[in-house]
Amino acid sequence: MTQSSGAGPDPTAEEVANQLASVVGRLLRRLRSSSSESLLTPTQRSVLARLDDGGAATTADLARAEFVRPQSMRLTLGALEAQGLVERAPDPADGRKSVMSVTEVGRTTLAQVRAAKRNWLAEAVAAELDGHERRTVAEAAALIERLVGS
Repeated sequence: MTQSSGAGPDPTAEEVANQLASVVGRLLRRLRSSSSESLLTPTQRSVLARLDDGGAATTADLARAEFVRPQSMRLTLGALEAQGLVERAPDPADGRKSVMSVTEVGRTTLAQVRAAKRNWLAEAVAAELDGHERRTVAEAAALIERLVGS
């Protein structure tokens, strides 16, 4: 932060929101760049994570969730399927459709990507922050969790 704790007037909600959005955006870009770009594109990572977290889904469901056109999602899923990261099966509710789910190779790849992000962040925290600053960031993370949990 540019302002030391307790100095000056309290920032407005809008000022905090702007600063937080900016910092979180930069953090997300750094996290994305910390994992091997050769493993997955950002879209592929997002789709793979969505399938891992939410279970099997149709192309249309994934397209809606990712705010892309079904044609684009078909291309993304095709690339993931070609790499053996997802697999297609008949939709149990409607045999005319198919659902995509994560394979074990997909879970392993996703775990590698997530580990690379966590490792970069842990190394950055260790290198840049002292104990007091780490506690402050941990407290801020708890507050941010409260914001996004509401």
